[in-house]
Amino acid sequence: MILEPVQPFRPSHFRVKFAVAPWERRACAALRRQVFCTEQGLFVEDDRDAIDAQAIPICALSTLAGDADAVVGTVRIHEVAERRGEWWGSRLAVARAFRGTAALGAGLIQVAVSSAHARGCTRFLAHVQERNVPLFQALHWASLDTLVLHGHPHHLMQADLAAYPPMDDPEHGLVTFRRAA
Repeated sequence: MILEPVQPFRPSHFRVKFAVAPWERRACAALRRQVFCTEQGLFVEDDRDAIDAQAIPICALSTLAGDADAVVGTVRIHEVAERRGEWWGSRLAVARAFRGTAALGAGLIQVAVSSAHARGCTRFLAHVQERNVPLFQALHWASLDTLVLHGHPHHLMQADLAAYPPMDDPEHGLVTFRRAA
């Protein structure tokens, strides 16, 4: 008997929302360490900083039979205390196995900006790694400047808030779909 190889399960639905459960927050931190410390070598051992104390973590969850299965993407947002209305997004990360799923990055960005918009955001900024600039530009972001952070080229980018209507229920979030291959 010859068995055909079985393709690994690839979920088609993802939920992008605020990371509110302790396991979601732990998984977001672990994914960030994997991407920014292990894979990219931008930080040694841990990427956490003072912003984490006030930041809101957002997660992209893969689903299995409609239930959350694993954190496969994350980003954090925070308002700058000294400049009310100015919000920043940072530490956008997607698990390696899910990087071809464009809906995840777009979904994380959508929840990040739209939830901040609902909280009074008048300006939303991010330092974006150069290789990710085309994605952000396609999602209505403008590059304001270029700079080097952690030894890598980045762009200071600003979201067009008109493209991101306020999201009043980010704890529930939104569902994104993976296109069939």
